[in-house]
Amino acid sequence: GADSGIGRAVALAYAREGADIVVSYLDEQEDAQVTCDIVAEAGRRFIDAPGDIGDERHSRKLVERTVDELGRLDILVNNAAHQDRFERFEDISSAEWHRTFDANIHAMFYLSQAAYPHLRPGSSIINTTSVQAYSPSANLLAYATTKGAVLTFTKGLSQLLIDDGIRVNAVAPGPIWTPIIPASTDAEQTAQFGGQAPLKRPGQPRELAPVYVLLASDEASYITGTVYTVAGGMPLP
Repeated sequence: GADSGIGRAVALAYAREGADIVVSYLDEQEDAQVTCDIVAEAGRRFIDAPGDIGDERHSRKLVERTVDELGRLDILVNNAAHQDRFERFEDISSAEWHRTFDANIHAMFYLSQAAYPHLRPGSSIINTTSVQAYSPSANLLAYATTKGAVLTFTKGLSQLLIDDGIRVNAVAPGPIWTPIIPASTDAEQTAQFGGQAPLKRPGQPRELAPVYVLLASDEASYITGTVYTVAGGMPLP
């Protein structure tokens, strides 16, 4: 999930630290090209990789392509997500429920399992959960449920892979201004977005990127199974 928003900011931050980047995205070709361009401007290689990571076959081929073209795989950032708002429970279709789980949690499992044989001691898997995992908004039931699953997946997988020297952590953003907000929120809610945070504003993707850099670095060698919250001071239970 690197075509825009948090994913693009993380891709740029990693490129500036010397990483080559796989720019995975669903179908946002124009947005993804911007990400590819800024990675190239930072002097690093990129793989332009459109496709649905909710499809297990695509996810596994994506990992194989990464290793074939770049020679290795050190960091997996599971950041892609789908969300939509529903004010009434009965309006959430089974298709919508499955689409949300396919994008937000099933793809994470597919990619992590496919990446695992290629990861070495010191490698990192970094997942994007959300404050919605702790304090769900009623109209984001499907999205919030998947983000709770991401949190549990992170903590459980970190224990499974600890003897392999592979660290698994997560970042829990609060209200961050990304394209998914106006795309899934009405104009009135969009205008007020972020106001609930104690800092009285939404965060920007670049304000999360340094946390992803830390979690991928050797400086985080004693950090695994941890969730870092970046939420403008929002208290979580």
